[in-house]
Amino acid sequence: MCEKKEKRTPIVVSSHDIQLDSNYVKWIYDVKQRFRNTQIKAAVKINSEQLLFNWQMGRDLVVRKAEDTWGAGIVEQVSLDLKNEFPETKGFSARNLWSMKKWYSFYSGAPEFGNQIQSLTQQLDLGSIKLNQIGAEIEEIINSEKLHQIGAEIRFPIVFGFVPWRHHVEIVNRCKTVEEALFYVRKTIEDGLSRSALIDILRADLYHNAGTAITNFSERLPAIQGKLAQQIIKDTYDLSFVSLPQGYDENALEDALEKNITQFLLELGTGFAFVGRQKEIVVSGKTRKIDMLFYHIRLRCYVVIELKASSFEPEFAGKLNFYVNAVNELIRTPNENPTIGLLICKDKNQTEVQWAFQGIQTPMGVASYDNIKLQEIQAQLPTVEQIQQRINQAEEEYRLSMQT
Repeated sequence: MCEKKEKRTPIVVSSHDIQLDSNYVKWIYDVKQRFRNTQIKAAVKINSEQLLFNWQMGRDLVVRKAEDTWGAGIVEQVSLDLKNEFPETKGFSARNLWSMKKWYSFYSGAPEFGNQIQSLTQQLDLGSIKLNQIGAEIEEIINSEKLHQIGAEIRFPIVFGFVPWRHHVEIVNRCKTVEEALFYVRKTIEDGLSRSALIDILRADLYHNAGTAITNFSERLPAIQGKLAQQIIKDTYDLSFVSLPQGYDENALEDALEKNITQFLLELGTGFAFVGRQKEIVVSGKTRKIDMLFYHIRLRCYVVIELKASSFEPEFAGKLNFYVNAVNELIRTPNENPTIGLLICKDKNQTEVQWAFQGIQTPMGVASYDNIKLQEIQAQLPTVEQIQQRINQAEEEYRLSMQT
């Protein structure tokens, strides 16, 4: 009996036919991954070296009390001297130097900064392969610098090296406390946020809104998943990108969110993928439709979202419970985590929600929305041209009626 040969796929490279097998595929994948890691490490190393300089520059201005020592215009003078010495280098504007000073001052003035950084490092799991490798690069950069001690100097935190400089500037300018700032540092690292995405969540005040929705996640989900699920659900969703007429209903709200799905996904937060609107499920021969169905990548579960253009009513919880169970039975696969439900309504009463949740076994939460723009009445009225056209039409109809 002939031994079965491994199937090979021929491709053409530089006019030569070659045969590829599984060993080649595995090897070239490994090569690509190594190169990607090299790119990441190189980028982070460059970023970290620049950030270390910015940190030390800010430190010098603060610890040396530059303005008291050399006068109020010393930052502008430093800017001129550095620009003159390094004319091709960007980043030496007086404004940027002031940002460096503010950056260092913001964190060095916090008594618990060391403990907070240690806690953040543990939360980010620097023991993971990616963070461990890059973290070692940053540690090497810091250790290679012979930092001279100037008073009560604060050492550059390793985790800061994973965040671009302009992100740091936005965070320090918009946050009031170190705890709040480190929350956004963590989100930037974990979710790989672009600067625009970071600005979006800063404007949405995610620090104060995330994780505050009324849910039963802690009782109905495993500890780790329950904590993460709680963190991704907001108490109030900002739908200022939606414009609707007065007296709008759920269908109009769904339409608007579907048309602005990109903005809605940004408002929901990182990790949500849109599955569909009015998702049909058949239960006992009857067709039911889920308002909106999403999938959360990090939670590895479906998220059923029901929308209500009214205040919370206890019966809403029962309907959401039904849909969550239906998705678990009909759509969810065995290797996925339990589906969670989210009801978003105009407003809610905490006691009513908590009582409605009693006895329900499925994980769900209730949030509200605000800032929907109501279309102005003027926009719904006819224009001057339309009014004149109607007048002309009425006059023409009257003239014709007089002729008959």
